[in-house]
Amino acid sequence: MSINSESDITTNMQIGPTTEGMVRIYIEAEGINLPMDFSPEEALEIAEELSAAAKMVAGEK
Repeated sequence: MSINSESDITTNMQIGPTTEGMVRIYIEAEGINLPMDFSPEEALEIAEELSAAAKMVAGEK
């Protein structure tokens, strides 16, 4: 499966800080619980990548 492949899987995503000072992205789907922890610096990089991708799709620069 690639980034452009569609899927019928329904997921729930939560994002928030942990008590250990990390940023957690938590993905939940049928039979899957996937916590992913990132340092604050990594989380900011991910946020920048998300913002850049959204701007590309929206036709912004």
